[in-house]
Amino acid sequence: MKKIFNNKFLVLSVVLSSMMLVYSCKDSFLVNPPAGVVTAQQLNTTKGLDGLLIGAYSMINGRATWYNSSFNWVQGGVLGGDANKGSNNGDQSVIQPVERFETTSTNGIAAVKWSAMYEGISRCNQTLVALAKPDPSVTAADLQRIAGEARFLRGHYYFELKKVYNKVPYVDETVDYGTGIEKISNDADIWAKIEADFTYAAANLPETQAAAGRANSWAAKAYLAKTLLYQKKFAAAKDLFTAVIANGKTANGKSYALQANYTNEFNAAFSNSSESVFANQAAANTGSANNANFDFVLNFPYNTGANGPAGCCGFNQPSFDLVNSFRTDAKGLPLLDGTYNLPSNAVKNDQGLLSKDPFTPDAGNLDPRLDFSVGRRGIPYLDWQDHPGQDWIRDQNFSGPYAPKKFVFYKSQDHALTDGSSWTDGFSAINYDVIRFADVLLMAAEAEVEAGSLETARGYVNTVRKRAANSQYWVSKNGKPAANYVIGTYDTPWTDQAVARSAVRFERRLELSGEGHRFFDLVRWGVAAQVVNAYLKYEGAILTNQLGGATFTAGKNEYLPIPQGEIDLSNGVYKQNPGY
Repeated sequence: MKKIFNNKFLVLSVVLSSMMLVYSCKDSFLVNPPAGVVTAQQLNTTKGLDGLLIGAYSMINGRATWYNSSFNWVQGGVLGGDANKGSNNGDQSVIQPVERFETTSTNGIAAVKWSAMYEGISRCNQTLVALAKPDPSVTAADLQRIAGEARFLRGHYYFELKKVYNKVPYVDETVDYGTGIEKISNDADIWAKIEADFTYAAANLPETQAAAGRANSWAAKAYLAKTLLYQKKFAAAKDLFTAVIANGKTANGKSYALQANYTNEFNAAFSNSSESVFANQAAANTGSANNANFDFVLNFPYNTGANGPAGCCGFNQPSFDLVNSFRTDAKGLPLLDGTYNLPSNAVKNDQGLLSKDPFTPDAGNLDPRLDFSVGRRGIPYLDWQDHPGQDWIRDQNFSGPYAPKKFVFYKSQDHALTDGSSWTDGFSAINYDVIRFADVLLMAAEAEVEAGSLETARGYVNTVRKRAANSQYWVSKNGKPAANYVIGTYDTPWTDQAVARSAVRFERRLELSGEGHRFFDLVRWGVAAQVVNAYLKYEGAILTNQLGGATFTAGKNEYLPIPQGEIDLSNGVYKQNPGY
């Protein structure tokens, strides 16, 4: 939806001013409305309603800061063991207690996520209120579409809040914001409300839209199925996923399908592809760097100079545990028995070596998605150069030797698909897919496993793996694969539900690594304490300065604390999460 999000912050200046609506009186010919104020009559036209809606869309990317958007690189990635905070001890130190599971209710990470998502909800509710008294020129089709989009977005923002904080206050368009929304308690579960919004959106949105990034009926059905999956309503989720896979289309009418080249899903030149179910839209060189993807800006190799991207800032560094998980056996299958971290299987790395020191990359079997997703020494880093190792790492002792690679722009795209108007070229036009088709296939596989349809699940997983196995698109060096890539499919029928479940869950980690899903998966599967503590023990023994002694507490650390400032504003109506 790059078309409707260009200049979105200019649009938002109008949207936000709608908080000061001016209504006409009988002597309206004597009244001159204040400059910069939008009237109710202006907002209730099709153009005005769409302006409000665009304001609601814009909060998918958060409040133009590093860790409050729908990307969740901290809340979903760092907490799930996909990555370490990165950089060094001093920069963005607010993240350190979060990744050590020592968060307090006054930590800024908790506060900014809460604030951004509730701002998105407020904008959805504003849109729905304005829809109740439309200008006569607004068509019934536009009323239905805008209501569907607003409720889809509200469902998204509440889904974000639910998975990060669990029980949160539910505010809809019937609530008078002026009387104090803090009077609404957070003691009720909101899954039914989220489900209702996506159900409404699925029934009322069109199959195709005027702009690629707008939510359509199939995106709503996919999100509804995801909502059912999170509630363990596997049979209902399975049926919806089946329909989405068989018949689903993007907003611009393309049938859902995996892109042939895995890396194109993270390349701005291929945004809104057949794989994109619903995405945060980004655009560069529109007059404001904030229209680009602000939430990726910290997550580039450090100090790269002219031969690397952005030059800043060294965050979101992939973990040893994640890299090791890409080890494959002789058949090209992952090590589902959890032995990938054993010394005999761990991927060779350059931890502790200077860039001038000799180093030969790992020669063992590896899933090719490793080098699509992680920057490691001696392997080409997109079209920039071979990753040089420590020269691109801010502090190896603090965060290890790896660099993020997904959501990084190509050298050939610098200044064309990045915005150079701010302090870094890291403001890129790369979309973030909140849901992509590979995610749908793997969620469907999970639902099929739990419903007992193991062979259907195997087919979905193999579809994802076959795409990764296409050697035409593997990372290459001097005309040959850059590493010993060995990846196969599951060719033996699945007859054991526990084994099938393990395979599906592991595939989600490999396919979706670095995309902000991991921690939320672990929590909903009920294995967060077991998996995260094993990760902290392994990673903490290497990165003692950062993770040594860190522990996940079951019954507490599955969710972030309710921000203390919000509890104070509610005069104690909001109840804190257990353990904080």
